[in-house]
Amino acid sequence: MLTFNIITVFPEIFDFYFNYSILKKAQKRGVIEIKIHNLRDFATDKHKTVDDKAFGGGRGMILKIEPIYRVVQSLKSKIKNQKSKITKPKTKIILFTPRGKKFNQKMATQFSKLEELILICGRYEGVDERVAKYIADEKISIGDYVLMGGELPALIVVETVARLVPGVIGKSELLKERITEKKGFQEYPQYTRPEVFSPRPGVKWKVPEVLLSGNHRGIAEWRKKHSKIIE
Repeated sequence: MLTFNIITVFPEIFDFYFNYSILKKAQKRGVIEIKIHNLRDFATDKHKTVDDKAFGGGRGMILKIEPIYRVVQSLKSKIKNQKSKITKPKTKIILFTPRGKKFNQKMATQFSKLEELILICGRYEGVDERVAKYIADEKISIGDYVLMGGELPALIVVETVARLVPGVIGKSELLKERITEKKGFQEYPQYTRPEVFSPRPGVKWKVPEVLLSGNHRGIAEWRKKHSKIIE
């Protein structure tokens, strides 16, 4: 089973999304586990402070290293105690940052083979750089743009990785678009009924004839011709 540990200052953001559809069912079946950890629970002052002003000046606040260090150490300790003492748990700590490596299908496949993923969601103007240097195993970005926090990237990573875990969307053979671990996934256009759709008189949007032919070889060739490999 793969466990996703999400560290955030806004845990309620995840309440809705993870309690519906396939991800909810997968958690009920015990195929995956999703745990949300409130960073403020690991602050030591009475105000539960997790951010402070940046050295050198500048606008906005920076997430402090101390609470992040505490929550990660707590998780690592629990993981070590829960897993086998003979083999080291397959764990990876991810920090979401615009300066990270671009997340892709190949990464998702690699992550799906782990036992534990610890996802650190940044907020405000960023995270103390020592988290990236000394705590995180990898720094990841989901695109060439800047968000207000790491919660949306965490949602994307969880869904992308979870669907690759056997049993999440059914039997592994249901992932028919999968080609190889190195090449990623083959995605192609798909259609369903009706065979002809007329949005207005004289206009007909048709399904390609080959898909209605029953010719499996022809269908396979058409799909290959119109496919895109998602890496």
